[in-house]
Amino acid sequence: MNQQHVETEVDKLVERARRNTLGDILERTKDRYPDKFAIAYKDLRLTYTELDVLVNQTAHGMRKDGVKKGDKMTVMSRNSLDFVVVNFALARLGAVMIPINYMLTASDAEYILAHAGANGFIASPEFAPILDEAGIGKDISFRYLMDTPQEFSDESLSTWTPLSVLRKGQPTSSVETDLADDDLLHVLYTSGTESKPKGVMLTHKSIISEYVSTVVDTNMEPSDRMIHALPLYHSAQLHVFLGPSIYIGGSGIILEGANPEEILRTIEKEKATSLFCPPTVWIALLRHSDFDKRDLSSLRKCYYGAAIMPMEIIKELTTRLPNAKLYNCYGQTEVAPLVTVLKPEDQLRKLGSAGKPILNVQTKIFNDNDEEVPRGEVGEIVHRTSHAMKGYLNDPEKTREAFKNGWFHSGDLGVMDEEGYITVVDRKKDMINTGGVNVSSREVEEVIYELEGVSEVAVIGVPDAYWIEAVTAVIVRKDGVELTEEAVIRYCKGKLSSFKVPKYVYFAEELPKNPSGKVLKRSLRDTYEQLVKNKR
Repeated sequence: MNQQHVETEVDKLVERARRNTLGDILERTKDRYPDKFAIAYKDLRLTYTELDVLVNQTAHGMRKDGVKKGDKMTVMSRNSLDFVVVNFALARLGAVMIPINYMLTASDAEYILAHAGANGFIASPEFAPILDEAGIGKDISFRYLMDTPQEFSDESLSTWTPLSVLRKGQPTSSVETDLADDDLLHVLYTSGTESKPKGVMLTHKSIISEYVSTVVDTNMEPSDRMIHALPLYHSAQLHVFLGPSIYIGGSGIILEGANPEEILRTIEKEKATSLFCPPTVWIALLRHSDFDKRDLSSLRKCYYGAAIMPMEIIKELTTRLPNAKLYNCYGQTEVAPLVTVLKPEDQLRKLGSAGKPILNVQTKIFNDNDEEVPRGEVGEIVHRTSHAMKGYLNDPEKTREAFKNGWFHSGDLGVMDEEGYITVVDRKKDMINTGGVNVSSREVEEVIYELEGVSEVAVIGVPDAYWIEAVTAVIVRKDGVELTEEAVIRYCKGKLSSFKVPKYVYFAEELPKNPSGKVLKRSLRDTYEQLVKNKR
């Protein structure tokens, strides 16, 4: 055996001992807390040992079936135990997980499959036919069904193998794969609200660096009992809450979706201490008739993010959940996704702020020339962080644009105050050009939220021959409240400069949202552009 070969073998041994991948963190947590309650889903409750065994058996079954490092596996499912198991099993194999929005049509899914070069499907029976349709003419080597018993039978899904069958009798020992910390782990597709979805490439390093920052700056503890109700295909629930919770040995309760009644019932039943919701879901919880009937006193940490929270709702949460501490979590998929946190002690002192950069993040505010602006001036929010993606899959031009001058450009406009706290003004694309002057949709929304009868509001710009874009408000009224267009405009005139006052006000039963609770402003613009034309 020559010296070079010996050195190579030694290097591999050293690399294995030093490795830090997603699959490794579950194994460590299992060793620390073997008998601790890890995950609950429906009637199932697993310890960390039991969760680790399921993950290992699933990984062994997939490996025996031919799944290998680098395979691209598309996952389409609501929240479930198998979603968690698949996440860690694929990580241990070195296969790349591509979780996608379960509300996508077959044609939308087909775009992602083709763009990513996916060669495997993992889905619940509800969504398997969509992937089958999307995969016509493509070389798909693997099809696995989630959340099905071993005796599951459906002729239309005869080419699919239930994971329960795949892992039956498989070894419970850990699966070994030659992996490096910066190997590709997930490709997460952006929502595509403005253009075609982009594939965000996140590595083990990106994710775990973000987990460390999250645990420190959101004050997570092993004693936390956290509800996971928002879609796990989305980076917020998956990588700010589920992953970090497992990393430190917390306990999680998985719900299929963000049903307000079920969330409130589960808080009471499980004595949950932690909950994350975007603003739209927090608003739905506050407005639900069960909110004041259920015992919610166990809640200690309430997280919000994914969209800007109206300041009036923050005040209401503070009043109606007096035992809970609020955290504003801001970020985006490309940075895995968390970058700033506003902590409980600052919620009222810095009302409306997104907080300060977290542990592994450096954040600045740049102008259009990529120069840092003075404190108090508006510019684009940019970051340097080990959380950041490796780039957009198959899109070097967009990657180059996003990382211009060595900083990740968020596309969000913000301002940093003298103490280093950041306030998000708006998405660049949500700024409204009215009469040649930029208006922040958020600023107008905050004023309208102050009206007693407003449950939700979205402000958009619709094309206008005179104004370029007309400021337009779409409002969901609280039940039983009378509110007119004239009353809204009159109120805004007393609070806003004249060019910021809505030119049009519409009332709707609900606002269109994606499963993560983000209001789909592009959909609103498409709808109300025609209504405004008809109104003129």
